[in-house]
Amino acid sequence: MTDTEPVTDVAARRQRSGADLVVLAAQAVLIAVAATVGADLNHRRVPIHADAAPLFATWLPHIGPGTPLAIAVAVLVVYRGPAWAARLTWPRLMTGAYLTGLVWTLSLALVDGWSRGLATRLTPQAEYLHDVPKVTSIPAMLAGFTSHIIDFRPLSWATHVAGHPPGALLVFVVLERTGLRGGGPAALLCVLVGAAAPIAVAVTLRALRDETAARAALPFLVLFPGAVWVGASADGLFTGVLAAGLALLAVGGWRLATVGGLLLGFSLYLSYGLVLAGPLALAVVAIKPRARWATAAAGAAGAAAVVVAFTAAGFWWPTGYHLVVARYYQGWAADRPYGYWVWADLACLILSAGPAVVPALRRAAAAAVHRWPSPATRSPALWLPALALLAILAADLSGLSKAEVERIWLPYEIWLIPATAWLPAVHHRRWLAVQALTALAVNHLLLTNW
Repeated sequence: MTDTEPVTDVAARRQRSGADLVVLAAQAVLIAVAATVGADLNHRRVPIHADAAPLFATWLPHIGPGTPLAIAVAVLVVYRGPAWAARLTWPRLMTGAYLTGLVWTLSLALVDGWSRGLATRLTPQAEYLHDVPKVTSIPAMLAGFTSHIIDFRPLSWATHVAGHPPGALLVFVVLERTGLRGGGPAALLCVLVGAAAPIAVAVTLRALRDETAARAALPFLVLFPGAVWVGASADGLFTGVLAAGLALLAVGGWRLATVGGLLLGFSLYLSYGLVLAGPLALAVVAIKPRARWATAAAGAAGAAAVVVAFTAAGFWWPTGYHLVVARYYQGWAADRPYGYWVWADLACLILSAGPAVVPALRRAAAAAVHRWPSPATRSPALWLPALALLAILAADLSGLSKAEVERIWLPYEIWLIPATAWLPAVHHRRWLAVQALTALAVNHLLLTNW
């Protein structure tokens, strides 16, 4: 299903590789223009509210305790990852990939040190842990959640709490009540769950009968540049939950599909934007080789159970969404110019998903056009990235994702990575190096806010 088979037309092969370089150069230009225009807007005091636009960060070249380990992991995966992914047995590969991805994420976070990189990420005034002490009763919190979404009231929720359904706050409240208090355990939870997302994506591809794509994409999933923001933001947690739900739906059995539906239903109560994952779930069911209807029914039942539970507890999702749009424009979003962010957000996407993704998407699209309707065009490594990209574009055009998308779009960015299976195997090391260097450059040149 990939472009990895021998190509006898050398000229055509060189042309395709040249097109990849053109796309790579175009991405570099987009990032440079976004940074230049952002710097100019900041200089002119236009309120874009991003000191290192297009990223929400501060320019601060630095190294830290995680630097040597991050570089070591990058070198290891670049040089050995493709070979190991091709030959290891699946259980060993999944175990090794999860541990390597976990170390990659933690080492990137620790470039900023333990306190700044992990322990205090979720504790500022705008973050979830700020409001955990306000919750004296979980039923009362759920029942009255919408009454505290609008800002400038005595009991208004903090920015991130108000900007999401109550499931996100609920996770951290439950964590605190189990005795795991403070920013450290909360950050580690986000990292541990977020680091499972690459494995969930690979499991999904394999369950949908494309183990070749799963193995080819796995090193890229492990070196996901978005790991910079997985460690540690709540969006890393959201990414892991959504990916696990889709993986269980793909693997199904009705029991696993039901659990997958529960996770997908719960994801709707972690972030309003995850409603855009609906087409991904439908695609997983449609591509499944068997038991589609049973899987769909079990998954829908699981998701419906979550919706019923939150509704019965007093939180009505459409009301929350309506109020959060109003809250959104009470803050920086009212100032941030749509005319800049609607295209500068795409530069953030390149830095977070990695520059290898767009050339990979181009190759996937070209294969779909030229090989339709061959079996290769039914590959999940084509359809899942395409649907993830559509979700991202819809979020971008909506105007409800102005800035900070390097973390907000993580749940969809991870589903773009399977497109890298369409890159020629002979070039995988080069593209892996580009991905790793992107993450390392961002994390060492900037002090990210997440």
